[in-house]
Amino acid sequence: MRWYSRVMLKLIHATGRRAFLALDQVFNRVFGDLLNPLYYLGAISYFMFWVVVASGFYCYAFYDTGVDKTYASMERLTHVQWYAGGIMRSLHRYASDAMVLSMLLHLARHFFFDHYRGFRAFSWVTGVVVLWLVYASGVNGFMLPWDRLAQYVVVTTAEWFDVLPVFRGTLVRNFTLPEAVTDRLFSLLSFLHIGIPLVLLGALWIHTQRVPNARTSPPRPLWLGLMGMLLVLSLVKPVVSDGAADFNTMPATMSFDWFYLMVYPFVTRGDGMTLWFVVGGLSVLLAVLPWLPPLRASKGRPWRMKVHPGHATVPVRPHETLLDAGLRAKLALPFECRSGGCGVCRATVLAGEVDPGPYQKSALSDEARARGEVLMCCACALSDVELEVSAGAALRDAPLPVFDALVTRLEPLAHDVMLLQLDLESDAVMDYEAGQYVNILLPDGARRSYSFTERSATAQRIALQIRLMPGGLFTTKVFTTMKVGDKLKLEGPLGEFVLREPSEKPLIFVAGATGFAPVKSLLEEAFHLGITRPLHFYWGVRKRRDLYLLELVQQWVSAHSNFHFVPVLSEATDEDAWDGRTGFVHQAILEDFPNLAGCAVYACGSVKMVEVAKPAFIAQGLSEDFCFSDAFTPQTTPRQPA
Repeated sequence: MRWYSRVMLKLIHATGRRAFLALDQVFNRVFGDLLNPLYYLGAISYFMFWVVVASGFYCYAFYDTGVDKTYASMERLTHVQWYAGGIMRSLHRYASDAMVLSMLLHLARHFFFDHYRGFRAFSWVTGVVVLWLVYASGVNGFMLPWDRLAQYVVVTTAEWFDVLPVFRGTLVRNFTLPEAVTDRLFSLLSFLHIGIPLVLLGALWIHTQRVPNARTSPPRPLWLGLMGMLLVLSLVKPVVSDGAADFNTMPATMSFDWFYLMVYPFVTRGDGMTLWFVVGGLSVLLAVLPWLPPLRASKGRPWRMKVHPGHATVPVRPHETLLDAGLRAKLALPFECRSGGCGVCRATVLAGEVDPGPYQKSALSDEARARGEVLMCCACALSDVELEVSAGAALRDAPLPVFDALVTRLEPLAHDVMLLQLDLESDAVMDYEAGQYVNILLPDGARRSYSFTERSATAQRIALQIRLMPGGLFTTKVFTTMKVGDKLKLEGPLGEFVLREPSEKPLIFVAGATGFAPVKSLLEEAFHLGITRPLHFYWGVRKRRDLYLLELVQQWVSAHSNFHFVPVLSEATDEDAWDGRTGFVHQAILEDFPNLAGCAVYACGSVKMVEVAKPAFIAQGLSEDFCFSDAFTPQTTPRQPA
C-alpha cells in the first residue's frame, strides 16, 4: 500500500509539474521569462490584496449602514460617481477574484513541485489559513451591497450554518421577514469586513516570515500591466447591483461569482451537511498533507554549501534549494523568478552532487547542464557542494561584517614573524574557511590583509602571522608598540583560496615566505578531512632561519605518511649549513613533476612568485582549472586572488 501511494503521489506531482512547465513555456513566449505571471503568483496575490484594501477604503467612505441606506449608498457610488466610485467598486471585485485565482495557482504550484513538506510545512499550513480567511472575507463582502445577490448569500450562508447541530435552524429565522432585518446586521457585516482582513494581514505576515527574501510585489512592468487590465475590465464591464434585496421574494436570476461562491449551489439544493464534510475534510487534508505518507527520507545532518566568489559556507537542509539556503544565510545571490525560467540564478557546481530539479531548457540548455551548471532556485544538494555563481557581482558587492577584537597574545615566531592572537568581543564568532583572510581596519581607513592560520572553523579566537615589512605602518606597530589588551577592528572573512574538495588529484602546496600561513590552514584542513592521496608541500624562503614553525611541519611528516615536505632556500649561505634544495621554489616543483596534468596546485606568496610560477605550471601540463593561487603585497589595498 505504501508503495502504491508513493507511486500515485509521484505520478500526480509529475503530471502537475509537466502542466505548469508547459504553461510556463507558453507564458514565457508571451510575456518574456522575466515577467511571466506564473513565476510571481505569491507576489501577485499580495498586490491584489493591497488593491482590494485601497479600493475597499474608498468604497467604505461612501457606504451607509442601515436597512434603508445601504443599497441606496451603493447605487450612488456606482452610478452617480461612476468615474471614481464605480471604478473603485469594480476594482474591488475584480482584484478580489484575481487574488483567489492567483492564490489557488500558487498553492497548486507548490503542491505539484513538492514544496510543502519538511521545513516548508509552516508556510504551507499558514498559507491554507490565509486562503480560508480570504474566502471568509470575500463571502462577507458579497453581503454588503444589500442587493439580490447579497440577499442570496446571506440566506444561503445562514442555511448552511443551520444544518450544524449547534444552530438547529436558528439563523435563517432572522431573514424570513423583511422586518427581521435591522440596522445592527449591517454594523455587524461592516465590522466583519474590516476585522477579517486585519487578521488576514497578520496571517500573510506570518506566512512569509520563513521564506527567505520573499517577494511581496511583482516586477513593476507586471503590476502596471495587471493594474491596467483591472482598469480596462472595470470600464468595459463595471460591477453593478442586482436590484434591492426583497425578502418577500427569492431572486430567480443574478450575476453569480464562481470564484467565491462556487459551493453555494450545493447548499441551495439541500446538500449543506455533505458540503460541511467536504470542506472540513479538505481543510484537514490540506493542513496535514506535509506529514502524510509517503514521507521523504531526510539525511541526519544538513549539507554544507560553499559559494564563490565570496567567503560563505552555509548549511543546506534536505530538499532545500541552493538559492533558498543562500538567501536564508543572507547571501546576496542573484535571482529573479525562483521557478527555473529566467536563468538569472545560474551557477556552476565545482564539487559535490546536486539534483538539478525541474526547469526550462530555455534557461539552462543541455550543453550548460553538461558543463556542470545548475539553476540555484531549482537545484537541491545531495552532498556537500561547492558553487561558483556566474553573476558574482552581487556577492562581491555584499557588505562584509566588521568585528571588534582584542589583542590577547603576541609571540615572536621568527626574527621577522609575529603571532598575533585576537579574540572577538561581545561573544561574536567568525565563520571562515581555511585559506581565507581578514582585513585589519586602520584608523585612517586603510586595510591590511592577513590569512587565517587554522583550519576552517566558526571561531571567537583568531590567529594571524604578521611579517615585519620595512617602513610598514601596521607591522612596525605590531613589533614595537602593540601590547596585549589593544583593540582592533576586523573585516571579513574574504578570499577564494580554499580547498576545492572532493577531488581525486594529488595536491601540491607551494608557499613563499609567510605564504606559509594560509597553506598551513589548508594542510590542517586536508588532515582534518582525512585526505589520503599524496600531499606535497614546497616552502620557499631566503635563509634557513625563515623556516619558522619547522618543528610543526616535521610533526606532520611523522604523523601523515601521505604528506611530503620539501623546503627550498633561495639565498642559502655557509651560515645556513644547508644541504637541501636551493633556488626558486616553483623550479623545484617543475623538476620533481615533469607532468603536472594529474595534479592540483595551491600556491601562495608574493605577486612576483605567483606571476612566475603559475604560467610555468600550466606550461608543464597543469590544468588552469586546478591552479589555485593567492598573491599578496605590502600595499594598503586588499589583495586580490591571482
